[in-house]
Amino acid sequence: MSVSTNPNVLSIKHMAFAVKDAKGALSAYSKFLDVPTDTAIVDYPKSKNRVALFELGGIEYQLCQSMEEGGRFDTWIKQRNAEGLHHICYAVDNIDKALDHAKAQGAELRICQACGVYGSHAHPEGFVAFLDNDAGGIEIEFMQVYTADELEKYKAVKGI
Repeated sequence: MSVSTNPNVLSIKHMAFAVKDAKGALSAYSKFLDVPTDTAIVDYPKSKNRVALFELGGIEYQLCQSMEEGGRFDTWIKQRNAEGLHHICYAVDNIDKALDHAKAQGAELRICQACGVYGSHAHPEGFVAFLDNDAGGIEIEFMQVYTADELEKYKAVKGI
């Protein structure tokens, strides 16, 4: 059996779970998996999401709650009538090459709902892009994490 793997994928960057209540979901992770109860829950006004961020087994978890009805995660939950794994973000060494490889396999690009951009573009942690093709209902994101110099340039442009 011949499988075409994307040679640019390095690892899983994060897994994002659509939840109705980030604080409530965090409580369950704290109870069952010993995630610290003082884990930060961050509001992102631009994307109108509330996210609990923590790491387990070397992978970042994001418990993502829409802050308004009809938001990205709220819509996803309503379409499936369940909370669950929304997307996996794969760290790549070169986002353009990773996208070229995926497109050669029939992938199409999805708009970044927070930015309104198709394809590779700057985000707070790196260059990101989303595929319109999912994997069994799970969205696919690629991220080329910034080098230290790229992060400084991003912060300077954003005034951070």
